[in-house]
Amino acid sequence: MINYISTRDPSHKVTSSKAILSGQAPDGGLYIPEDPESIRCDYHDIISGDFRSMAKAVWNIFFPEYGEERISELVERSYLNKFSSPAITPVVSVGDDYILELYHGPTSAFKDVALSALPNLLTAAREMNDFTDEIMILTATSGDTGSAALCGFGGVPGTRIVVFYPHGGVSETQRLQMVTAPGDNASACAIRGNFDDAQTSVKALFRAIPHPVSGVSLSSANSINIGRLVPQVVYYFSAYSQLLKAGKINDGDKIDFVVPTGNFGDIMAGWFALKMGLPVGKLICASNRNDVLTEFLETGHYDRRREFHKTTSPSMDILVSSNLERLLYYVCGAEHTREYMKALSECGEYTITESELSEIRSIFKGVCASDDEGAAAIRSVFDAEHYLMDTHTSIAWACKEKLGSSDAAATVVLSTASPYKFSRAVLEALGEELMESDEANMNRVFEVTGAPVPEGLAGIFSREIRSRDVIDIAEMKDYVIAKSK
Repeated sequence: MINYISTRDPSHKVTSSKAILSGQAPDGGLYIPEDPESIRCDYHDIISGDFRSMAKAVWNIFFPEYGEERISELVERSYLNKFSSPAITPVVSVGDDYILELYHGPTSAFKDVALSALPNLLTAAREMNDFTDEIMILTATSGDTGSAALCGFGGVPGTRIVVFYPHGGVSETQRLQMVTAPGDNASACAIRGNFDDAQTSVKALFRAIPHPVSGVSLSSANSINIGRLVPQVVYYFSAYSQLLKAGKINDGDKIDFVVPTGNFGDIMAGWFALKMGLPVGKLICASNRNDVLTEFLETGHYDRRREFHKTTSPSMDILVSSNLERLLYYVCGAEHTREYMKALSECGEYTITESELSEIRSIFKGVCASDDEGAAAIRSVFDAEHYLMDTHTSIAWACKEKLGSSDAAATVVLSTASPYKFSRAVLEALGEELMESDEANMNRVFEVTGAPVPEGLAGIFSREIRSRDVIDIAEMKDYVIAKSK
């Protein structure tokens, strides 16, 4: 059995199901497997089957408490007939490199892979622990998590969900996905602030009001929840398996992954895959103009006291990358992690030691790209390969181009969203005249490129708007309490 501990206090131990139920440790830390050796395996045992088989194998390693029979049932419930691609996360060749398409789920973003799974893991955890409270899911989103969480938890018995998103800080398509989401148990609310404001406030609410009203407990759908993060590990194995079966790599070859990064969850899943035994070369952390992670990976200095930029890749507009804390624990230990997180909270910065930075840099590389560089990548790749990228994938592609050649057998760029979620910026990148609305821009992108519009996005402009709330950050606590009644 694997124990899960807090990144700030390893003496605090819980089972996997309780870690998933809680979302966050009581001391503000994040839950992680106590011993990374406990997840070590022969990667060949995972990559032999299809995506659902791989998911079952990975979940059984991280969550053995659930049992193989229950995990098999939960995986089937999470992924069977829910994704438009039979591979769920297909790898496609683009030039000499590869793109791992993670956007074939119901809301056209990579968050669907995890948020199709988390509701099932969470409801099973309630049963396993005889947990009678209704669970209220609190989620902060920079764009894509919100719609995927609302889709995943909408109508799930025993749960409610409230999503907070930055007012004016997401694309119009992302906003419409959230405010039109069905489900009587689901709400979306804009806050006057940025994603970091929303995330910091949500994390504080877990400590301030763990039970907002009698019979209701809080949990999270953000990647701070280990049940959100583990399902993302699977597609790293899936990418390796697909390349191996296609004869693009030899067994045992290392491959690099370029990951458009905001909250450090997607790339942290790659680190877990590496620790499990997958032959990973470098994990390349691709940032936009909000390049706090690039600076950290170059210097060891993390500084959130900088200007926040709204970019055309809004899901990466983040200055406080929560999942980095998990990596810090494994590299720096609990004492230093506590010190660093305290300094970040009180002073807005911290600096790790040279030896700690050296260990992190043995695996991670930080690169950043501007909006203009991302736009140039969209246009050049489409012109050369007739392949259309969204604004986040293009940042990763531009970062890959900056790095140049690699010693790895292959380089895989993680494509995190459909280009139609950001049709205005994509159309502009292609050098086309902007239309009068997001719907018109979406139609124009299709006319220009012929890339298919995902079914889940095609009809959002005619759906009823169900959530119109806009509040100040100071009002979030009262809003949650009101929604709990």
